[in-house]
Amino acid sequence: MNPLNLLFQFADNFAFVVLSAVGLAVIFGMMGVINLGHGEFIMIGAYGTTLASNAGAPLPVAMISGIVLAAILGFVVERVVVSGAAINWVSERVLGRSAVEPLYGRLLDSMVATWAIGLVLTQGMRILFGNSIPQVPTPLGNVAYGAFSYSTYRILLAAVAVLVLGAMYVVFTRTEFGIRARATIQDADTARSLGVDTDRMYTTTFVIGSALAGLTGALYAPTLTVVPGMGSSFLVEAFVAVVIGGPSVLLGTTLSGGLLGAIDAAFTNLFGTFAGQIAMLVAAIVAIRLLSGGLTGLVEDVRNRMEGE
Repeated sequence: MNPLNLLFQFADNFAFVVLSAVGLAVIFGMMGVINLGHGEFIMIGAYGTTLASNAGAPLPVAMISGIVLAAILGFVVERVVVSGAAINWVSERVLGRSAVEPLYGRLLDSMVATWAIGLVLTQGMRILFGNSIPQVPTPLGNVAYGAFSYSTYRILLAAVAVLVLGAMYVVFTRTEFGIRARATIQDADTARSLGVDTDRMYTTTFVIGSALAGLTGALYAPTLTVVPGMGSSFLVEAFVAVVIGGPSVLLGTTLSGGLLGAIDAAFTNLFGTFAGQIAMLVAAIVAIRLLSGGLTGLVEDVRNRMEGE
């Protein structure tokens, strides 16, 4: 086992898990909505980036296009489907009453609704653009070490993942929006009574989560074949990471990214890619069964014991 191979593989896996999961974790942690269409939002970011790049836009500008497209889609989906605000606005003027209830905190309902949205988006992309589109070349070349080499761009993604986590930490702990967001998470009714516009907070959160999904798609567009079903490869690892991470959005995503990335890297280097995926899923099953509060629950238990001593 080459140590640099292991290090680069870990960095690659960590970035993939963190970037895949962070948008899903933000939406679930804030709104109690499991977005099974999360993979398709990533797909939209990849399509927006690839199409803009193929049209002649510089790659950074193309990536911004993909992120903005996913954010706009998130706004529409939240207003029409998740909160139903757009439907109720029409209904109140026509019927004099609201017609639908928001999907906040309704896990099964939100899963079915967002899963259906994902299917619509996948088939829509297939109808509009076919089964594949020309790929964006991977920039920055390779890092050579001995007889091996590794993509410089994929290594850089690990640094981007850390920056994204840092930015989310600042947003949710050092800004007025973060204070209002955490108040809404802890007790939406009390936050509303204190003047927090929780409806706007939910919409903003869904847009942020969608934009993060778009960012993931934009970043990985140069490394993958952009096809309508590509979102499923992101959703599985994102969902597993969120579940075993526990209730703390940022800490849980960081810990699960580190754990799953390390396991996947070790087994991939020893036994191949398929073994790495299996080992990661087995580790997730064990964590789910043994850690009821996820990895953040384990950290909290250890902290409480240390303070008790």
